Amino acid sequence: MTNDKHLIFLSFFLAFILIVACRQAPKNSQYISQKVATSDKAMVVAAHPLAVKVGLDILAQGGNAIDAIVGVQFALAVVYPRAGNIGGGGFMLYDEKGKQTTALDFREKAPFGATKNMYLDSLGNPITGLSTKGALASGVPGSVDGLLQALEKYGKLKDRQLVMQGAIDLASNGFAISQNEADRLNKYASDFKTLNNFDFPFVKDGDWKKGDLLKQSLLAKTLQKIQDEGRKGFYEGDCAAAIIQTMADNKGIIVQRDLTRYQAKWKTPIQFSFRGYDISSMPLPSSGGIVLQQILKILEPLPLDSLGFQTAESIHLISEAERSAYENRATYLGDSDFYNVPVELLLSEEYITSMRDGIDREKAQKSNAETVAPSQTLESFQTTHTSIIDEQGNSASLTTTLNSNYGSKLYVREAGFFLNNEMDDFSVKPGVPNTYGLIGAKANEIAPEKRMLSSMTPTIVKKDGEPYLVLGAPGGSTIITAVLQVLLNKTVYGQNLEEAVNACRTHHQWLPDRILLEEGCLSVEARNALKAKGHQLEETKYMAIIKAIHRDADGRLTGVGDPRNPDDHAQGL
Repeated sequence: MTNDKHLIFLSFFLAFILIVACRQAPKNSQYISQKVATSDKAMVVAAHPLAVKVGLDILAQGGNAIDAIVGVQFALAVVYPRAGNIGGGGFMLYDEKGKQTTALDFREKAPFGATKNMYLDSLGNPITGLSTKGALASGVPGSVDGLLQALEKYGKLKDRQLVMQGAIDLASNGFAISQNEADRLNKYASDFKTLNNFDFPFVKDGDWKKGDLLKQSLLAKTLQKIQDEGRKGFYEGDCAAAIIQTMADNKGIIVQRDLTRYQAKWKTPIQFSFRGYDISSMPLPSSGGIVLQQILKILEPLPLDSLGFQTAESIHLISEAERSAYENRATYLGDSDFYNVPVELLLSEEYITSMRDGIDREKAQKSNAETVAPSQTLESFQTTHTSIIDEQGNSASLTTTLNSNYGSKLYVREAGFFLNNEMDDFSVKPGVPNTYGLIGAKANEIAPEKRMLSSMTPTIVKKDGEPYLVLGAPGGSTIITAVLQVLLNKTVYGQNLEEAVNACRTHHQWLPDRILLEEGCLSVEARNALKAKGHQLEETKYMAIIKAIHRDADGRLTGVGDPRNPDDHAQGL
C-alpha cells in the first residue's frame, strides 16, 4: 500500500511538473514545416510556418488575401529577420476576383543626400563594402507604407489590430528558432558585433542553437506603434527618431525629410499572353516583368516541348533567350521616373523577333562588355516571398527584401529592426557588378529619391479569366529565371506544381558569360553537348526559392514551398 501511495504521489508530482513546464514554454516553440498542401478553400505559402499560421488565422476570421498577406509580412519581420522586414521594401501584385490585376511598388529609394559617385574613391574606383554594409548602404524603407496602403485600399477587414497582432505576439513572447536561422545568426555574428557597438537580441554569448528562444521586445513596441498610429508610427515619432539617430551615429544620410516624403506607388503590371495563359508581373523599377516577357515571347514559337525537358537543345535556347534579355536589363532598365526607359520598344513584337532571330541554334553567342562580372555565389538569399489565394478567388503575390542577409547588418537600436542595404542594387559605376554579379548603366545610376532596379518578380497567371498560378521567389538575379522555369515546367512540360518547383534549375544573366546550374543538374550528355555549343558551365548549390500556388479547373488549390529552404511552408484553410 505504501508503494502504491508513493506511485500515486510521484504520478501527481510528474504531472504537476509537466503542466508547469508547458505553461512556461514559449507559446510558439514548436512548429513543423510542410512543403505541399491542398485545399478547396484558401492557401498560403510563405517562408516560415509561424507566419503562414498568422495568415490562415486572418483568413479564418473573414479576412481576404490582402488582409492575410499583410499579416504574414509583418510576422515575417519577426520570425524571418534575415529577409522579412520593416526596414526594407518590395513589390506586390493583387488580382481581385473579376477585376483587373494591379501592382504596388514599395521599393526603397535613395535618400536626398545620395550622389552619383558616393561609393567611389578619389580615383573613381568603388570602395569595398561601402554600398553593402553600414548606414550609407541603406535606402529609405518602404515596407510599412506599402503594406498599410495595400491594407487600406484592398483589405476586406482593414483592421490593423487584427492583422498585426500575430506579429506583435511573436515578437513579445518570442519563438524557438529553426536550425536554419541558428546557422544564419552564427554566420553573421561577427558582422553584428562590428557594426553595432551594443547588445541586442541577435547577439549572444556562444552559438545559437535550434530551439533557442528569440524575443524582440523593441520590435514589438515598434509594431504596436504602427498598429496604433498607422504610417505615423514608423515614419514619424520615436521610430523615425531612432532611424535618424542610427544614421547620425554611423555616418548615414537618411533624414526626416526622406521618411516623411516616402510613398508607395500603385502601378499597372506588365501583362502579356503566353500559349493561352495571361501573365501579370511587376513593372519598373522591377526588371522582372520586362525580362520575363522578353524571354517567354522569344521562346513562345520555339519547339521546346518537342526538344524535351532539360535537354541540351532546350537549355541552349532558354539560356540564349536569357542572355539577350539580361543584356537589355543591364543596358536600358532603371527607375522610369528618372530615366526614359524604352519599354514599348523593348516589348514590341518586332524587337523581340529580332532577339529571337539573333539566336544561333547550334552555337552560344558571346557576352561582350568592357568589364566582365566575376563569378558569384548565389546560395544566400535575403529576400522573401508570399503567395496567397483566398476563398473568394482573390490572389496576392508579394516579394520583400533587405538585399543581403540581415540587410546592412545595422540594427536600429531603439526600434528593434535591421536596415536594408539596397543601395548596392544601383549601378555604383557603369560596368561594375553588384553583389549578384549584375551589371548596370546610366539608367540605374544613383540619384536622390530614385528607386534602385530590382529582380523581384511577383507573378500571377490566369487561364480563362480564373487564377491559375501565383508565384514568386527570393534569389537575387536568379529570381526571374526561376519563375520562368516553373512557368515553363507547368505550361510547356505538363509537370504538376511540386515537380515544377522541385526540378533543378539553370540560369544565364549575360555576365558572367556562363550557364549557372544547380549541383547535379542535367545529364552528363546534356552538359557535354552544351559545352560543345560553346557554353561555359558552373555549379552552385541552389538558386532561388519559389513559393507557388496552383488552382486547377475544379478550383482545387495546391500550394508548394521550396525544398531549397527548410523553413518554407504551405498550408490550406
